[in-house]
Amino acid sequence: MSQQQHPPEAHEPDPQRWRALGVCLVAGFMTLLDVSIVNVALPSIRTGLDTPESDLQWVLSGYALAFGLFLIPAGRLGDARGRRTVFIAGLVLFTLSSAACGAAQNSTWLVVARLVQGVAGGLISPQISALIQQMFRGRERGRAFGMFGTVVGISTAVGPLLGGLLIQAAGHQEGWRWVFYVNLPLGVVCVLLARRLLPDTPHAGRVRLRDLDPVGVVLLGLGIVALLLPFVQSQQWSGNGKWLMLPVAAALLALFLFWERRCSRRGFQPVVTLSLFRVRSYWLGCLLILLYFAGFTSIFFITTLYLQVGLEYTALQAGIAITPFALGSGLAAGTGGRLVSRFGRPLVVVGLGMVAAGLAFTALAVHLVPGTNAGWAMAPPLLLAGLGSGLVIAPNQTLTLSEVPVHTAGSAGGTLQTGQRVGSAVGIAAVGAVFFAQVGPDGWATAYDHGLIVSVAFVVAALIAAVADVAAGHRQARKGGGPATD
Repeated sequence: MSQQQHPPEAHEPDPQRWRALGVCLVAGFMTLLDVSIVNVALPSIRTGLDTPESDLQWVLSGYALAFGLFLIPAGRLGDARGRRTVFIAGLVLFTLSSAACGAAQNSTWLVVARLVQGVAGGLISPQISALIQQMFRGRERGRAFGMFGTVVGISTAVGPLLGGLLIQAAGHQEGWRWVFYVNLPLGVVCVLLARRLLPDTPHAGRVRLRDLDPVGVVLLGLGIVALLLPFVQSQQWSGNGKWLMLPVAAALLALFLFWERRCSRRGFQPVVTLSLFRVRSYWLGCLLILLYFAGFTSIFFITTLYLQVGLEYTALQAGIAITPFALGSGLAAGTGGRLVSRFGRPLVVVGLGMVAAGLAFTALAVHLVPGTNAGWAMAPPLLLAGLGSGLVIAPNQTLTLSEVPVHTAGSAGGTLQTGQRVGSAVGIAAVGAVFFAQVGPDGWATAYDHGLIVSVAFVVAALIAAVADVAAGHRQARKGGGPATD
């Protein structure tokens, strides 16, 4: 019976699964590249489409939010209907929406296309990890996940540089379109290869709509959008009436929690398994990463605008200037993965402290070295922040999921990723609102300074959550208790 369940182990030398992994890695590279590459294109989009500040924020926040909301339902859909089928559908949608983004004639068109692109990314991403688990066993699985982690780091590191090169080659006015068009040949090749190489999902069949929890997805999405609106539209929406959206957001999110509890009681699968939050390390880890993503993803947003619009850097120069953060993160990620089992949550505390210090020194560098040399002055502190970031993301994921029961591991991982994307959307909205409020009266340097303060505040809040987890662990150890499992 066990031999029938794990056919790849009976044919270990078969190279097919490694070629299939290559398809998965290219698709993952595309979806993650579209997070970092678009940041450096924002000033070009602003000029080319005469885009208001609020729409620039939605270009990033909308993608992150749609991506996050569809992660968990897409994972369930792939398990039920076939991962290859959902993977290919997501690739087709991602390729078509990338073409729509590149062809956009106005900012509303671009924002809607980015939302669709985010949905497609949400369809693809959970299939990658599920396919790796399906195709590989033992050490091979660890090697495959390690390769995927490397791709994640590379996509983040090369995004700003690739975006800068494309815009430099195609021109500032229309070059941003090629940031999206670059996905088209990759997408077409991936679809063709996925049809040939990816395996079917054993026991795939039909799925009930209620198992995807569409009501939960809609309530969570509406609640987050209501939360973002007054911040993203702060410059366009005059008066204090916009802040009434905050109690509306609170009501929608409360209704979401009520619905999720109701689903659990009735035996349906909720989009978020609330019982997971009884595990201290899990809920603190989820809170930590939500706050951290709110802080660190917003850095790229305001830094590229400051460099390109405020200091008149080219897209390529701006891409080079922010690359130290991505390089530092990529270099430290492997080290963090090796050290987390030895040092635990204190390693994350050290990483968050490095990020907060790096961002604070970046703000100081802008003051000490104003003007066009600011990009050079920012490089060392951004490298420090990036090295710290590498000690946060992967180690936190390992620690957050360490005490989760195995039968809920899929839902727990999906919820954690959803928190990352929601945190990105919230951070870009909040930091962007502060940044654009200061641009007019006080200039770009002051706006950048204020934006960084908000980013640092999010990172410090994440640091407090990490310290709280360490302190709780020490208290539990003094009492002689084992790790919490419920």
